[in-house]
Amino acid sequence: MNPTLKNILAVVVGLLLGGIVNMGIVMISGSIIAPPPGTNLTTMEGIKAALPLFEPKHFLMPFLAHAVGTFVGALITAKMAKTRNMQLALLIGVCYLIGGIENFRELPQSPTWFIIVDLVVAYLPMGYLGGKLITTKN
Repeated sequence: MNPTLKNILAVVVGLLLGGIVNMGIVMISGSIIAPPPGTNLTTMEGIKAALPLFEPKHFLMPFLAHAVGTFVGALITAKMAKTRNMQLALLIGVCYLIGGIENFRELPQSPTWFIIVDLVVAYLPMGYLGGKLITTKN
């Protein structure tokens, strides 16, 4: 297969599988850390209404979803890529960072400390780590 096509496929697969991991963690998060009583987290409006009721523990699973989803996507992309493994892994981190920024634009009620931690730690460092694990093996 043409290296450019293989790299494009690697990025697409990494984004998709990273997104699946992200959503999987988000979907099971309520059974691990129960949301505040009476909240509905199935809609954006429900999440916006619930955010003021969240305690720090309620932000753990969203952070893990973002970090682990980015890491898995970057790892898979770096593993599948024919060339530029680290650059493509970091591209996954950048793509998810853009998604994280957009998420916080939609949810401005999020605490500032969480926005900073999530944007600084969950995306680019996890993209780098996913890429580094693969590039050091090769």
